[in-house]
Amino acid sequence: MPEFANEPLLELRRADERARCREALAALTPRLPLSVPVIVAGDRRHGADLVSPDPSHPARKVALACRASASDVDSAVSAATAAQRAWGAIPVGARAAILRAAAAELAARRYELAALEVAECAKPWPEAAADVAEAIDFCRYYAHRAEVEAAGPELLSPPGERNRQFRRPRGVCAVIAPWNFPIAIACGMTAAALVTGNAVCLKPAEQSPGCALAIFDAFAAAGLPPGVLNLLPGEGETGAALVVHPGVSTVAFTGSAAVGLEIMAAAARPAPGQRHLTRVVAELGGKNAMIVDADADLDDVVPAALTSAFGFAGQKCSATARLLVHERVAATLKVRLIGALATLAVGPAEAFGTDVPAVIEADAQARIAAVVAAAAGEAHSGGPLPDDDGYYVPPTLVFDPPAGSHVTCEEIFGPVLSVETVPSLAAACDRVDEQPQALTGAVFTRSPDTVAYVSARTPVGNLYVNRPSTGAIVGRQPFGGNRLSGTGSKAGGPDYLAHFSDPVVVCEDLTRHGIPA
Repeated sequence: MPEFANEPLLELRRADERARCREALAALTPRLPLSVPVIVAGDRRHGADLVSPDPSHPARKVALACRASASDVDSAVSAATAAQRAWGAIPVGARAAILRAAAAELAARRYELAALEVAECAKPWPEAAADVAEAIDFCRYYAHRAEVEAAGPELLSPPGERNRQFRRPRGVCAVIAPWNFPIAIACGMTAAALVTGNAVCLKPAEQSPGCALAIFDAFAAAGLPPGVLNLLPGEGETGAALVVHPGVSTVAFTGSAAVGLEIMAAAARPAPGQRHLTRVVAELGGKNAMIVDADADLDDVVPAALTSAFGFAGQKCSATARLLVHERVAATLKVRLIGALATLAVGPAEAFGTDVPAVIEADAQARIAAVVAAAAGEAHSGGPLPDDDGYYVPPTLVFDPPAGSHVTCEEIFGPVLSVETVPSLAAACDRVDEQPQALTGAVFTRSPDTVAYVSARTPVGNLYVNRPSTGAIVGRQPFGGNRLSGTGSKAGGPDYLAHFSDPVVVCEDLTRHGIPA
């Protein structure tokens, strides 16, 4: 059984690595737009119903995707159901081997796939390269965990009785994936469902169908049988059709809280004749706070806050959205944050010096700009913005907005950070505890007692100490939130695979004619 080790990240400080990235993007560009078909049981139907543009250069079409119809959804679920029994019956080691082979395919194409993310989602090179590495990690980690867990837990078996427990695949899984981690999260949810013996219908975000096709191709090249993974590009109605389909046993979703709650409500109502309860595995949004105590090292706080809030233009569910600063250091930190904000470069994702790229689409650009315009409080924006038509939003600090404002309460999913002065550590924890979301958090302090206090007081799923609130690594920081930020166990952790299977206990009487065996 191969041991798990994280895939090394690209050393983008090296000129030769940056050159390979540029070469990969130059090789990709003439191939655009990519054609992304509906794929059911290996059959491909092409179309150009959905256009995926480059957010940095909206006139450039990165992918043209066929829109999956209601009949495509039915056909995909039927194909997955037909493939399910044979796939679930093969040994765990054989399924794990396919995941490892898919990881090898992704690793062999890592520069090309990072370039695709740069183009399709305006994900800057460091973030794009890390996303591909995370997808590789998910495949290898879940392969390892499936083999480790194959024997099942040890149960008590008194004389004359044998008890054992194993896990059975749940059935067809609908994977509804986001655009912000277009390869890592889609691949991770898919890999977890596959290695536990389930067939999958993958519905990617409409903004990133090209990245989803790369995932499909990696598993196909790894030897995954036709029908075990089916690709259904589309918009919200495609995902909605999968959620309520009576042939779908599990829905794995990553996205907004609003959509996640709709999915959970719809999945809770069995269709006529449905013989199972649909399980929903949901990673939802956050309104993540970074607490800066009076003894914090501000040399560490400033870069961590800017990275957490403005990296990838704040388009991460783990991004820091609120900075809760002790009043004793608030004035000093304010001056330093404003000065550091001016150093951030806003620009196209393919430029290695870019700190804040374009946001994903024009609607997001307009929505975030409206939030900033309406924000009460003292606002400072970075810039300047590039003189082109990319979907750019300046990184913005809003100092001391009023309690209950949109900036402090709602997930903006953009480069906006509220900076709030608090009188004490307890007051900061109170503000975190008031929120319905509880995904990530961070605290900066020199005191172990403060770390213990914040860990006990805040309800977040992932708490980071003296470091940014983003960048969870598979196997090292299993990721997932509490409260309205998600359901179930953490992705990239030892408990995650249990979502995709059902436990079965077999109790056997070993006595014969009253004589214990």
